[in-house]
Amino acid sequence: MKLNNKRTVLVGLAFLSICAFWQMYDNVVPLVLSRTFGANESLSGAIMALDNIFALFLLPFFGGVSDRARPGKLGRRTPFILVGTVAAVVLMNVLPVLDNSYSANAAPFKFISFVIVLGLLLIAMGSYRSPAVALMPDVTPKPLRSKANAIINLMGAVGGIIYLGIAAVLYPTSKVKDLAHVNYQPLFLVVSAIMIIAVAVLLLTIREPKLVQENRALEAQHPEWNLAEDDGSGHEVLPTAVKRSLGFLLASIALWFIGYNGVTTWFTTYIAEVMGEGLGGASTCLLVATAGAIVSYIPIGILASRIGRKKTIMGGVALLAVCFFLGFVLTSVFTSINVIMYIVFAIVGLAWAAINVNSLPMVVEMCRGSDVGKFTGYYYTASMAAQVVTPILAGTLMRQVSYKVLFPYAAFFVALSFVTMVFVKHGDSKAEAKKGLDAFEEME
Repeated sequence: MKLNNKRTVLVGLAFLSICAFWQMYDNVVPLVLSRTFGANESLSGAIMALDNIFALFLLPFFGGVSDRARPGKLGRRTPFILVGTVAAVVLMNVLPVLDNSYSANAAPFKFISFVIVLGLLLIAMGSYRSPAVALMPDVTPKPLRSKANAIINLMGAVGGIIYLGIAAVLYPTSKVKDLAHVNYQPLFLVVSAIMIIAVAVLLLTIREPKLVQENRALEAQHPEWNLAEDDGSGHEVLPTAVKRSLGFLLASIALWFIGYNGVTTWFTTYIAEVMGEGLGGASTCLLVATAGAIVSYIPIGILASRIGRKKTIMGGVALLAVCFFLGFVLTSVFTSINVIMYIVFAIVGLAWAAINVNSLPMVVEMCRGSDVGKFTGYYYTASMAAQVVTPILAGTLMRQVSYKVLFPYAAFFVALSFVTMVFVKHGDSKAEAKKGLDAFEEME
């Protein structure tokens, strides 16, 4: 049995479109809120936290709704992907219209309208992310889902890179540096086209009902693939020591997400305020970091198989804290983005790969097969909660203290996660080194 790589790539187009959107959202919306509408850092941070707040409720809700949906001609997941994408594309293109209108003639109702449309857009995006991710296991045999998940996540990274490249070309510093207002409508239109094309190709090539039926028939022939065991109550009671390790690991996850997401949320605004650079320069730095992460996945997978997940994570945490400290130094010393900053951001990508590749596997290593979903929920609860808090906390500190507090703030929380990781004693399974696509299977 062999994974159908082509089909998995096509299924991953939905995730590619989702990641392209979120990369743009994180980069552009903070700039619009602060520069066009004059929102202070606390208000901007609160608005930017809405996506994570909504995600805590929307993702499990719509995932469950799609599970219970009656399969039609398009299946159970595809209708959510189609309707959600169309709604998101329509709503997202209203945002730059309101942005440009407010810049030309400021009025309070335009800002209120912007926030309302933004909220509706977040609901539209939240309505189909879980169904889009669930489509892969629906059409993929259980033994092949790790490899398939690697491809899905790689497609997401490609979506982010495509956006960052487009933003760097459309909005170089030389073009936007002296503008009183930047028109982001072309960027929104291009990302909209990417989303529509990606989902259209998925619709034309993936026949969900047929593939789901084939996959269920195949799994029915292999009852041994079901590895779940019932201990009587349906759940495993963890020993106290394992619970303690899990608690420290979840605390570590929350702490490094507070640091990392604080930088990714506020970086474009920080660069604009501290260095006078435009969206293009900031996008190039983030593009370099993303590229650094992608090229690091295979070496990181090999390293973790040799020295263990915990040591690999702690090395990544230490490296990330140092890089964030260097970010403070470099943005204080230099007045423009340069090669040294690009090198540091490439190392940021490597460090984040070392952390992100191994953290979720450590969490689920502490449970048995039947509890993987629940323990994965623990992971995302910790990471999402951190991403709700950090835009507000970092934004408030930047307003009350100085914009330059961003990188020390990030370095501090990442360094704290190193301390909590010291107390994690379980979940460090050493697996055989993986090659090729297998090395990507733990990307989330």
